[in-house]
Amino acid sequence: MSLMKLGAVSALALTMATGGALAKSDIVVAMQLEPPHLDPTGGAAGAIDSVLYSNVFEGLTRFAADGSIIPGLARSWEISEDGLTYTFHLAEGVTFHDGTAMDGEDVKFSLDRARAEDSANAQKALFSSIDTVEVVDPQTVKVTLSEPNGSFLFNMAWGDAVIVAPESIDNIKQQPMGTGAFRFANWVQGDNITLERNHDYWGTPAKLDKVTFKFISDPTAAFAAVMAEDVDVFTAFPAPENLPQFEADPRFDVIVGNTEGETILSTNNKMPPLDNVTVRKAIAHAINRQEIIDGAMFGLGTPIGTHFAPHHPDYVDLTGNSQYDPELSKQLLAEAGLPDGFKTTLKLPPPSYARRGGEIIASQLRSVGIETEISNLEWAQWLEQVFTGKDYGLTIVSHTEPMDINIYARPDYYFQYDNPEFQALMDELTRTTDPEARSALLKKAQTIISEDYVNGYLFQLATPTVAKSGVRGMWKDAPTQAVDLTAVYWE
Repeated sequence: MSLMKLGAVSALALTMATGGALAKSDIVVAMQLEPPHLDPTGGAAGAIDSVLYSNVFEGLTRFAADGSIIPGLARSWEISEDGLTYTFHLAEGVTFHDGTAMDGEDVKFSLDRARAEDSANAQKALFSSIDTVEVVDPQTVKVTLSEPNGSFLFNMAWGDAVIVAPESIDNIKQQPMGTGAFRFANWVQGDNITLERNHDYWGTPAKLDKVTFKFISDPTAAFAAVMAEDVDVFTAFPAPENLPQFEADPRFDVIVGNTEGETILSTNNKMPPLDNVTVRKAIAHAINRQEIIDGAMFGLGTPIGTHFAPHHPDYVDLTGNSQYDPELSKQLLAEAGLPDGFKTTLKLPPPSYARRGGEIIASQLRSVGIETEISNLEWAQWLEQVFTGKDYGLTIVSHTEPMDINIYARPDYYFQYDNPEFQALMDELTRTTDPEARSALLKKAQTIISEDYVNGYLFQLATPTVAKSGVRGMWKDAPTQAVDLTAVYWE
């Protein structure tokens, strides 16, 4: 019997009739990818933030469910007239999970560590405009920039910018210690991570006492686990073909939202013949986006022609630059001196969009003479070989970081695109605070990378969540890589 239909029943009778359902305070949340470690300030894997963002770690600012930037550990701030100085006022009474106080010294340590020359932060560029960090008093921190940065408060909301304690760094990858509404309890590698309610939390307390993140990589096993009710929620459910069955089952709710995830056929721009823009253009015209969306995602996904989210007000529809045209693709290959095509690698990480999409793209490329040697990699292998080692020709990955077009201004980034004009444009964007001027720059940036065919732009990743019907408070959309459970409860 549904709890929603028992509104007139007394609380005692309701508890008895539902076998104590009101007392349920734990939840099992399944996800496909397991984090390689638990330090969001020292790794590129989105699964780290999925588990820890907001739940365990917090930053000066944070993303709300609608993608807006709201106060985090900094409850307020002032910005100087010249846009160079940010004075942050920290929340009172904040402690790390070991009971020690979080104050301005921890903020200074975290920001200085992230921007240090030897920093292992995967998004070190977020901190590049910081000149100095000064502790005014325990609750006040002054950050001075070398130049105005219209994205600075946005940058401070990323998982890579969370505040960490100096004492925790030696063990942070296995024993994360933050200030969030949940504290880390246990990690059974290969199976699950457990979080427990932080009873000393400085802000609005979590409604759940215990959270278990369960890792299920296989789509068939994911379907079985949900149907058997072994898990309460499955985020980014990896088998979209099963969603109609869940929608027809009153035990479950299906929530389909947007992500910031540009799913791309990432291309090594320094590896011959992929260093030739004509070859990259040929690849783009060999790809049938809708066939990939239908075949790999069962229709879930929005076609894109550049590295930008279609739901963003500054998005430019550039899909026409790379419409499906295999004959044009063959012609371009001939112009590039490759009338018989060529062979390259296609290294695929574990998500089903990559594995399923990879088979479809390999077939599409083969039809124009491009042969791919497919390698299915585990996440740690992908990070080592592709992201860090740049040892690949092609790969498929969804970039779920918000507003990350600036990665194209980093020549050492894994797809190795080096365009001084684009780099200068991003520098100008950083210095620009006027909304209309920023909009024009973002539109120009989208056009440049689309016309340079840096990558094959496929689709914006949707995020389907399957939850038991009594679960409330889950985010519908994913403005950042987070499964924020701080407001989740059972109805």
